Amino acid sequence: MTTPGNTACTMDCPDACSLLVDGDRNGSLRIRGNPDHPFTQGFTCAKIKHHLERVGHPDRLLHPRLRTRSGWETVSWDRALDLCAEKIQELRGDPAAVLHLPSDGAKGVLKKGVGLFFARLGASRVRGALCDAAGFIACVNDFGSRENPLPENLLRAGRIVNWGKDLSRSSIHTAALVRRARKQGSRVLTLSPGGDGNGPFSDARIRILPGTDRFLSAAAIRLLLERRRPPDRVIRATRGWEAFREMILSLSTEDLIARCGGSREDVEELLRWYSGDEPAATLIGAGLQRYRRGGENVRFINALAMLSGNVGRSGGGCYFHLHSFANLNLDWTKAPGNPPRRSFLLPRIGREILEAGAPAIRMLWVNGSNVVNQAPDIRRTVEAFESVPFKVVVDAFMTDTAERADLVLPSTLMLEQEDLVGSYLHPHVQLARPVLSPPGEARDDYRIVSELGERLTPPVPMPSEEEAFRASLDTPRLGTSLEALRELGSVRAKRPEVPYEGLRFAHPDGRYHPPLQLHEEPEPPAGYPLHLLTLIRGRAVHSQILPEHQQAPPRVWVSPDTLRDHPPGREGTARLVSPLGAMRVRVGTIEGLAHGVVIYRRGDWLKLGGGANRLIEDGVTDLGNGAPFYDQHVRLEPDEEE
Repeated sequence: MTTPGNTACTMDCPDACSLLVDGDRNGSLRIRGNPDHPFTQGFTCAKIKHHLERVGHPDRLLHPRLRTRSGWETVSWDRALDLCAEKIQELRGDPAAVLHLPSDGAKGVLKKGVGLFFARLGASRVRGALCDAAGFIACVNDFGSRENPLPENLLRAGRIVNWGKDLSRSSIHTAALVRRARKQGSRVLTLSPGGDGNGPFSDARIRILPGTDRFLSAAAIRLLLERRRPPDRVIRATRGWEAFREMILSLSTEDLIARCGGSREDVEELLRWYSGDEPAATLIGAGLQRYRRGGENVRFINALAMLSGNVGRSGGGCYFHLHSFANLNLDWTKAPGNPPRRSFLLPRIGREILEAGAPAIRMLWVNGSNVVNQAPDIRRTVEAFESVPFKVVVDAFMTDTAERADLVLPSTLMLEQEDLVGSYLHPHVQLARPVLSPPGEARDDYRIVSELGERLTPPVPMPSEEEAFRASLDTPRLGTSLEALRELGSVRAKRPEVPYEGLRFAHPDGRYHPPLQLHEEPEPPAGYPLHLLTLIRGRAVHSQILPEHQQAPPRVWVSPDTLRDHPPGREGTARLVSPLGAMRVRVGTIEGLAHGVVIYRRGDWLKLGGGANRLIEDGVTDLGNGAPFYDQHVRLEPDEEE
């Protein structure tokens, strides 16, 4: 059954598009951007089109599956939920032995609401993130909050400095705003190791080594301080100004330039882009904070924008990621009293489970997260899964994680469930209406835990979906009712167009807090001279890739001079090797990529020959407990199978 009408995208993407859907599931279904939505403006990305293949794919899970000695057995929902209730009931006296691993691949208040069930149980939880934690905590440390200028403020920028955001693959609407800004006369400078699709969006480029953005920023700040004093209003608004100034001037410009692989001319050019009468906007890509010093990278970029007078200014400001639920009220998702619970670092989840003290984890609940594939050190994550007696995975496909479950519960997907969704880019909150009937017996995550809670003794009650929606909308930022939102489909939250106007920041003292340390970048480990960057794809989010769209062996790319200087010395198959292991890949070349960099487009599955995270060691970023995926060094070897 199809219900034509408008809905919203709930993928983990900043754009959170408003969508129009018509047709039916049997081949004529059509999905497009809503032309009447002020941000979506009638267009959307390739990921949406590929999602249509996912909802109707023959590999969809349609019924609960239980692992038995003879293989997977289809079971009823009653049996599946009774079994889950039995396992949880056994652990009610020791709830920390249950660990909940929630979804990041889909947004929505009901997705977050699943956590309320486990909070009321007192179950263990995860902390940290696999995506953007270092960057947004850096912004909180600097400015006191995660506020960004409204996206349309880019159209008032005279210059846009893009620190590593691949506008060809992420946030199609940010890319459209950059195009419009250039047509109006704005110029764009891109800084990155290369290998991205930013050529058509750039007027100039500076190529730097991976993870060294902080050194280039610090060099430009040092040059700025040598030549002129920042405006008095900027100095007054900066806490610890003299300590910051002394720290910067104690650094060697030549050493900073050498660290980032740039030149004196690069630093001069960067400073020119941040100087002058026209405002300069700063785009910060998520990749540059996926290093052990990722938070520091973001903080020094923010410092350059601030000290050059481009923060708190129309057309200027720094853009990273808003909180996607900042315009919604999620207080209802917290257990009464918010009691303390045991937590596990997500970026080191395999190690944390294996090294956990009493009580040992005896039950895992994973909903909508292909954590085996997505977390660093796949081998250790698999070992951790095998150590847990009972594992439940709620998903729509037999992913690398579902394959290691004891019970797999079929979930609905976007277009098949109702939810409220915000954005970590724009100020609109939207209703994601169900426009397709779920296939088979697929159920949404929130309904599953609500029904499970009723089976427990004593029960674990959950608010109804209606109650959850009303509570989520109860915030002065919105000033709307559920009835109004259902009628309109979208509502704009109240947010300032230019945050920190007048250089008044969200810290209690009202000031900007600069970084006061700059840490060195370690040398590559012996025997592993190449820097592995597992970058995003343009047609899939995370590991939401259908089997037929995955290549075996996976593709990697290096610069022509890197291929010349390292085995196998030619394009074709090779072995990509890290201290954790090796995988077979097919090597190609990209012009303009920094020497010594290997690009791998992430998300493909381990069981289909992919899974780059088998090569990536676990670790934690300097801020936010993020995952430093991009710190991994590797080497290439000739392929023994050829």
